[in-house]
Amino acid sequence: MTFTHHFDTCPGWPVVSLSGPDARELPAAGEVIWRLDCAGETPFTDVWRAFTDQVATEDVRALVIGPWWHDEYSDLRPVLDLILADADRFPALRALFLADVSSEECEISWLRLTDITPVLEHFPLLEELGVRGGDSQGLGEEPLSLRPVRHEALRVLRFESGGLPARVVRAVGACELPALERLELWLGESHYGGDTTVADLAPLLAAGRFPALRHLGLQDSEVQDEIAVAVAAAPVVAQLESLSLSMGTLSDTGADALLGGRPLTHLKRLDLHHHFLSRPMTDRIRAALAAAGTEVDLSEGQSRHRARSPERRYVAVSE
Repeated sequence: MTFTHHFDTCPGWPVVSLSGPDARELPAAGEVIWRLDCAGETPFTDVWRAFTDQVATEDVRALVIGPWWHDEYSDLRPVLDLILADADRFPALRALFLADVSSEECEISWLRLTDITPVLEHFPLLEELGVRGGDSQGLGEEPLSLRPVRHEALRVLRFESGGLPARVVRAVGACELPALERLELWLGESHYGGDTTVADLAPLLAAGRFPALRHLGLQDSEVQDEIAVAVAAAPVVAQLESLSLSMGTLSDTGADALLGGRPLTHLKRLDLHHHFLSRPMTDRIRAALAAAGTEVDLSEGQSRHRARSPERRYVAVSE
């Protein structure tokens, strides 16, 4: 399936897009989200230089990188190197979103990313990092990767992928992120590099790994039932305010484990949208959480025929 949305970046903030030199009167640098892309024919190097020349970079708080190529797809690494080389010019930067690209612009599995660890190393005050895309799938580019780091300020970390490599998931679990409040991982399917197992998720499910964590999303997985079984017994659940096991192949097996596991009634929200649950199971979930006032998203239920056939289930975002 395809995705058409852009990153949910700093809700309520206006977005200003730049695709090269701009003759408009631009707003104050710290009051908007700046989105850079190659919607015109200007190379990204020139887009970046025009941006840093025209905007008071020392006040920029949020930056979004859209399509960084015009005709033929190119590697993200040179674009990231430009940003990192100017990191000292962005002391106020708190949010960075890499590859804000919809499926109409490029399929998510074709967004071949790189080592994003230097972002956290060069921006120690960054509070939100969003990354969309996946592996190079043997096409020669540097693969999507992350090295375990300690970062004191990061509050939100999101990886949106149709196939998130297990090495990235394990690296997240090995990072020290004392301020992390929201973690969202789209795991994807094995055909597109999503080889994460439940064992790889163990550090994320343990108590105390991320003491400030209040939202956990383990989503878009072809082993969503196995993940639900693990989450049902996970110590981390007790500290959460919201949980998302959406977008994957969740069936009655996984949902039954959730209902029989650690209490979920303390949650403000449980997101299970895009699921393969039977009507009796969705009724059970609603009944179990209704009295506690937990908001439950059970939208986008898939066909009952597919629910009975595991091989016919599919994740929401893959290619």
